[in-house]
Amino acid sequence: MTPSEGARAGTGRELEMLDSLLALGGLVLLRDSVEWEGRSLLKALVKKSALCGEQVHILGCEVSEEEFREGFDSDINNRLVYHDFFRDPLNWSKTEEAFPGGPLGALRAMCKRTDPAPVTIALDSLSWLLLRLPCTTLCQALHAVSHQDSCPGDSSPVGKVSVLGLLHEELHGPGPVGVLSSLAQTEVTLGGTMGHASAHILCRRPRQRPTDQTQWFSILPDFSLDLQQGPSVESQPYSDPHIPLVDPTTHLTFNLHLSKKEREARDSLTLPFQFSSEKQQALLRPRPDQATSHIFYEPDAYDDLDQEDPDDDLDI
Repeated sequence: MTPSEGARAGTGRELEMLDSLLALGGLVLLRDSVEWEGRSLLKALVKKSALCGEQVHILGCEVSEEEFREGFDSDINNRLVYHDFFRDPLNWSKTEEAFPGGPLGALRAMCKRTDPAPVTIALDSLSWLLLRLPCTTLCQALHAVSHQDSCPGDSSPVGKVSVLGLLHEELHGPGPVGVLSSLAQTEVTLGGTMGHASAHILCRRPRQRPTDQTQWFSILPDFSLDLQQGPSVESQPYSDPHIPLVDPTTHLTFNLHLSKKEREARDSLTLPFQFSSEKQQALLRPRPDQATSHIFYEPDAYDDLDQEDPDDDLDI
């Protein structure tokens, strides 16, 4: 394989990973931590959506617009619609372009769109919103936005909606994180080891079992992915890595395993329902001094001895 062919193959694998994250639409939850940040992956997904010709809206709450746009070329930046809630989140300056309800008002306004073109909404970040809004209110807005294309009875066709939410899970308790996780169609948990970043990708497809896989990658300065070799896990039935495995054999009142001496005692024990040769001989050949018994039967008037019709006494 020539270097150019290898580069094209690598690019194909990178696009395949990004496509798998955006294919289902709905809420794509990016769970990062202090050690493994997720904004770079968020920007890589934003770049992929922009290059596909989708409308891309950025709800910037955590960093400035200049910092978020840094690293994108002019073509990508021109395709992004940036809603700046970092400088003036409460709209104290009363600017006309600002949404009156802040980030929540922007989300609700996007619920009313009728454009058939696919759209990607990037939330930077969900943690910023979750710390300032009630969890139920935010979840209702996310559900309404991410399920626009599947609303029954909607006469106007609406394109696929992908909501990219960056969540710093160390800032929140298990309750809000669990609720957001249940809303997500695709969930990406960032981690790694020995300086190599990994993404544990969980996909929930309608009427199918959830599948997960692990990809090892690095993000280049232009926010393209460089997939790397690692202990890749093949797609398998879902097992949540955040739920600790519990050994069911702990804290039992009995032993599940036998020692060597206990095993020998068990093997040498004759069970009462096991017929040994001595027991068979004793039952088949009674001893001469053993008392014998006989059964005498005398039929009475109500006994039915007619073998041709044994049920004639039932008056059927």
